[in-house]
Amino acid sequence: MIEVPKTYEEINEKIRSGEVVVVTAEEMVEIVAELGPNGASQKVDVVTTGTFGPMCSSGAVINVGHSTPRMKITHAWLNDVPSECGLAAVDLYIGATEVAEGDPLNRSHPGRFNYGGAHVIEDLVAGKDVRLRATAYGTDCYPRRELETWLNIRDLNEAYMLNPRNAYQNYNVAVNKFAERDIYTYMGVVKKGLGSANYCSAGQLSPLLNDPYHRTVGIGSRIFIGGAQGFVYWQGTQHDPTGARNELGVPKGGSATLGTVGDLKQMDPRYVVGVSMLGYGVSLALGIGTAIPILDEELAAQTGVSDAQITAPVIDYSHNYGLNEGEPLGHVSYAELKSGSIELEGKTVPTTPLSSYVRAREIAEKLKGWVKAGQFPLVPPVQALPTPESSPGFKPLNYRPVAEEGGE
Repeated sequence: MIEVPKTYEEINEKIRSGEVVVVTAEEMVEIVAELGPNGASQKVDVVTTGTFGPMCSSGAVINVGHSTPRMKITHAWLNDVPSECGLAAVDLYIGATEVAEGDPLNRSHPGRFNYGGAHVIEDLVAGKDVRLRATAYGTDCYPRRELETWLNIRDLNEAYMLNPRNAYQNYNVAVNKFAERDIYTYMGVVKKGLGSANYCSAGQLSPLLNDPYHRTVGIGSRIFIGGAQGFVYWQGTQHDPTGARNELGVPKGGSATLGTVGDLKQMDPRYVVGVSMLGYGVSLALGIGTAIPILDEELAAQTGVSDAQITAPVIDYSHNYGLNEGEPLGHVSYAELKSGSIELEGKTVPTTPLSSYVRAREIAEKLKGWVKAGQFPLVPPVQALPTPESSPGFKPLNYRPVAEEGGE
């Protein structure tokens, strides 16, 4: 059968008529294996994806409303976690990785980091009261200088997640070649002597791995975020689609990222979870998902890529990562990672996922239901994300030492 490319409007009409065929990326693997990309593109209209794991570059904007008398907040704490106030009088930004004031951090190593910005966000989403403590220097129009009150998300004017970097297209596998000790990283506790291999991706279900050249995901795209519907507002920070890819176009390393936004008031605490990383800090485990219209055979083939066909770089976090030098120790497939162990330098190394495939599958299934019910309209991006051809790539810091005062 000769392929006839579909359009967004044709797929949306199928949704309206109840004739749309929607499958998850996990299901698409089997369909492509059975029918081939051409046959799969004729049968399937939409493929849904999902991922759930720590996404540090996240946070939330909240507007607390004006007090009487009014106050221009210059310093604020939410449940003792500092929030950024350099916006406007009562606009705050709470970063997911900010830690509570007075936390012992790593002074007694490894620190536990029991509470931080991500936990504040989780508490807000769960409908819990959060204590605001604020100070100001006072002005003629904003005379109040101190405030302490309980906040609840129901009372906030706006509360939305605004994340600079989510849904990495692929990511490292962290190992530790130190023989002497475990190391404590944002990839979790990595066991000494190649005692563990920690990874963080849903593999074949992951959003951008199913659209490797982000043809259908871009600025303005509707997404699942934290249990609600949100949007991509820009490419994420550290977006770099210029790296090496395999013969299927799948990146072999981090590659693309998304800047995301969504209404905190509509989110579900099952998909917005504060995480304490022993010896490292705080992060936010977040659910992200996309719905990919199968416009042609190429997209069918890409959404049918399996865990066995996606590889990730193995990086030594005891040396190479921290010093930002050296090459990967190798590449392993997600099928190997999900098997429970990999072979590395003559050793069988147990694997440890930081992401939840169970919840990634839940997200893809929820999206599948939303699309079928006509609750998740499919629209093309208003602007494409930078591609390998248009992106300058990700640059390291251009380190230029600053001379001491009085120096040249």
